Amino acid sequence: MHPVLPLLFLLLIVTAPAATIPGKPPGQKSTTGSGGKVSKSNDGGKKKASEEQQEKHQTKYFHEAGGTLELGHYDARFFQGAVAYEEHVPALRHLVRSWLATTRAIGVADTWLAHGTLLGWWWNGRVMPWDYDLDVQMPTSTLTRLGRYYNRTMYDYSFEVEDGEEMDEERGVIITESSSTSSSSSKKGKKKVSVSSSSGGGFVNKTYLLDINPHHTDAGRGNGANVIDARWIDVSNGLFVDITGLAERDPAGSPGVWSCKNAHRYRTTELFPLRRTEFEGVPASVPYAFDKILTDEYGAKSLVSTEWAGHRWTPELKEWVKIPAPPADRKEKGGEIKINNHQQQNQQQQQDSNAVVVVVEKTVVKGGTEDNVSTETRAAAAAPAP
Repeated sequence: MHPVLPLLFLLLIVTAPAATIPGKPPGQKSTTGSGGKVSKSNDGGKKKASEEQQEKHQTKYFHEAGGTLELGHYDARFFQGAVAYEEHVPALRHLVRSWLATTRAIGVADTWLAHGTLLGWWWNGRVMPWDYDLDVQMPTSTLTRLGRYYNRTMYDYSFEVEDGEEMDEERGVIITESSSTSSSSSKKGKKKVSVSSSSGGGFVNKTYLLDINPHHTDAGRGNGANVIDARWIDVSNGLFVDITGLAERDPAGSPGVWSCKNAHRYRTTELFPLRRTEFEGVPASVPYAFDKILTDEYGAKSLVSTEWAGHRWTPELKEWVKIPAPPADRKEKGGEIKINNHQQQNQQQQQDSNAVVVVVEKTVVKGGTEDNVSTETRAAAAAPAP
């Protein structure tokens, strides 16, 4: 062997870098004690504290157009100005129809109406005219699937202008005929056309966005900035459907209790099996114990009070009708009007105190794990006690 080779081999061994410990996580420190044992620093407590600190300083994902009750129900990214009263109900009607049709098309069966939208269904199966937005719920497992496969997807939805609606061609919006003026000049330019093409056959084309909040997987409320898990948004005006996920968040301590991040709690038997029904003329689902859920959230008066938010329930029309403003000459007689209003309020309170809630379900057909409930089989009556 050449005498230089052993010397080179020795030099290579001395100058070789120290080997890295296999499988050691980055940033993990290790020290060797006198006994030769390796001790690892435990940073689990620091990690938990860091997560709690992040929850306290969560960045809000969804941003609204403003801080008022009305502007707080528009997505800031698509806000073009507040939608007028006569355009509001048609916009919400087609917003919820598009959501129900799309979820049905992609195989999502376990989403149901909630909060004020559920109350509107109870009265007449329609959006209440003073509502600013719509609400639906679903299990968090379904929400996770939507987030994984459908997040940030946009959907085109076409519908035909219906009886009772008119198309304002100049602005590309739908209004209710009852809210439009009867003069011929005001109806110029309002006809059944397509928003995207004036040669359309009476169809309107709209686009909606399904946007899932990245914080939808968070188990807790955090700082309250992200209690809304997802939204179905009308990109033409910013109106939206609020989507929240429900889960058994404490199965060991409170088994069978479902809740969202905003402290709405329900028992399994109140939610399931879902009842199949219709809302705004399309298939929909509602919780099994819808009447209990509504009275727990809004009180028994919500099912019998026939005046609310400047509207009056008209049984003959099965609709909430806006109460007309008093004539200008009556406005000058403020004292007399106040007295009359006070008397009317006393009479209404007396009726409400004696009211009974009647829920009639003539057609409840068992079908698999769900029930069929027609919107025509529910009736609410405010009647004096015998």
